[in-house]
Amino acid sequence: MTERKYSVATVGLRIDGFLQQTLENAGIELDYEIQDAAPREDDFETPDVTVKFSGPDVDALLSNRAELLLSLEQLTMEMLRMPSEDHSRIAFDANDYRLLRIEELRMSAMAAAEKVKRTGVPFRFNPMNSRERRVIHIALRNETTLRSESGGVGPSRHVVVYPAGMPSLPDPPPGFGVPPRRSGSGGGGGGPRRDRGDGPPRRDRDRRGGPPRGRR
Repeated sequence: MTERKYSVATVGLRIDGFLQQTLENAGIELDYEIQDAAPREDDFETPDVTVKFSGPDVDALLSNRAELLLSLEQLTMEMLRMPSEDHSRIAFDANDYRLLRIEELRMSAMAAAEKVKRTGVPFRFNPMNSRERRVIHIALRNETTLRSESGGVGPSRHVVVYPAGMPSLPDPPPGFGVPPRRSGSGGGGGGPRRDRGDGPPRRDRDRRGGPPRGRR
């Protein structure tokens, strides 16, 4: 297990203040708990701190492959000025989305590996963020006849699975696999409906005050 670098004691209040203001401004009604992450048996994700959301608008948080959840996570890491190599140390989750997504990625990695073994042709995944690319790499790390590597730049960053002895292919043109921006304001959320308590880090609508702590 990696050494813990962040904790609720060091970043909990800052995360809470940022989320409280951001959700208030967006008119999104959610509760959340900020917790020191428990050790896991696998090493697909090894965060130091987790933020778990619940509440009336949790479905909106998880729509479009958890686009809003992951955006909040990214904005929070930028607010904390975390270097890119530390981004796996903070994890936002709701309804066990993380566990389900990791299993989906692991199964995709296994299917890609079997296809490359069968055909000898490299398999290129669609673009994904660094944490999801890491899951693919870890899932394939014990394959002796294959190798995986990341390619592309920016939002086109992706994973390619190769037969072990094959040289790397050129990167595809910029914008590979990135869907075009949609016009309009998108999803719901409605107007402000804030009725949450004020005590970090768990935001319950019936709690007031208190220092950062997890659910008892």
